[in-house]
Amino acid sequence: MELAERYPGDAEIAYQTAWAHDVLGLEREAVPFYERALGGAGLSPEDRHGAFLGLGSTHRVLGSYGEAVRILRLGLEEFPHDPALRAFLAMALYNEGEGREAVRLLLRTLTATSSHRRVQDYRRAIEHYADDLDGVPAAS
Repeated sequence: MELAERYPGDAEIAYQTAWAHDVLGLEREAVPFYERALGGAGLSPEDRHGAFLGLGSTHRVLGSYGEAVRILRLGLEEFPHDPALRAFLAMALYNEGEGREAVRLLLRTLTATSSHRRVQDYRRAIEHYADDLDGVPAAS
C-alpha cells in the first residue's frame, strides 16, 4: 500500500496491489487498483491479461455481472483467443441470464482448445450446435 501511495501512476505496482488484495479476499478494495493498472502504461502483456481477468472475475464475485461482462469483453479485444477470459466471460454471461450465449462460448472454446480425440472427432457437430442449441437432427 505504501508503494501504491508513493507511486500512484505505476501500473505494475497497482496490479500487484490489486492482486494482493484479491488473494486476501479483499475484492472490493482490489477494484480501484486493477482499474489503475489497466489505465496506466507499462504492464507486460501477461500482467495486462491478468489484470483484465482479475478485474472481471472480481466484479463477478462482487455481483457486478454487467461490469464483469464489459471488462472481460475488453480483455478479449486484446487477447481474442484466450480460453481463460472466455471461460470467465461465460460465467458472467450466465449470471446475467445469458445462458445460451454462455454455453455457445464454452462449446466454441472447448473445440478450439481441446486436444482430446473425441472432441476433435465431433468438432464440426459441436460447433454447429453451439450456434443452434435448440436444433435437432433431421429424422432419418
